[in-house]
Amino acid sequence: MLSVMALILALSGSPIQSAAMPADVDVELVLAVDMSGSMDMEEARVQRSGYLQALRHPEFINAVKGGFLGRIAIGYFEWAGLVNEASVVNWQIIDDAEDAEAFAAKVEARPIGTRRGTSISNAIIFGANLIDSNTFSGARRVIDISGDGPNNTGPPVAPARNDAIARGIVINGLAILIRPSVSTGPLDQYYAECVIGGPGSFVLPVHEAEDFAVAIRQKLILEVSGVAPRPTLSLAAGEPVADCMIGEKLRPGFLDRVYPELDR
Repeated sequence: MLSVMALILALSGSPIQSAAMPADVDVELVLAVDMSGSMDMEEARVQRSGYLQALRHPEFINAVKGGFLGRIAIGYFEWAGLVNEASVVNWQIIDDAEDAEAFAAKVEARPIGTRRGTSISNAIIFGANLIDSNTFSGARRVIDISGDGPNNTGPPVAPARNDAIARGIVINGLAILIRPSVSTGPLDQYYAECVIGGPGSFVLPVHEAEDFAVAIRQKLILEVSGVAPRPTLSLAAGEPVADCMIGEKLRPGFLDRVYPELDR
């Protein structure tokens, strides 16, 4: 009898039993929000407001509650040429309106400001590392990335995207087309071919500032529910694919950096 009791006490004090287990959630979702210099302050404020409205909307809360477990883990950060680490809102479980409001309040408290450069690749790398290092166990793992231009600094975007997908992470995109650039081509096509990826991944375009809140809410609901919308892009036969290096190529001195041995 004493030996049995000793065994029970030994097991109850073992590291395996006392270690914190990861919390199960329906989805681990990180919001990666573009605050690059091409976003003026009006656009930045409209975008921030769109995220706040979406997080507080009853349809978002209902989507969370409608999941298998009825809870998600969510995080947030802003990026430009580099990730603004001061903007990071750490992971939080949301399973009701009070949780969503608390998370939205933390986002709302962050100062709004833009920075130089557009590095979607750095945002993907940072977001993937946030997901891999958290303490949650989600049936799905998603990076939700918004942006108004192609990658133009940092590592190339396609390898960063491919690495995240290989780690079991889905990347969805919100292509901001309020002031589209003719020189870089259709941004939603660029996002579709160079940025998003993984099972059920999708990109939603935003053409008008007043559509921000609805588009972001729709995107969050789709991500929480795990339902992908119908494809909105269709390429005609023979139509060229997007150039995933178009942003870098438009930066001054690109050829000098890539091919320094050329004598021009």
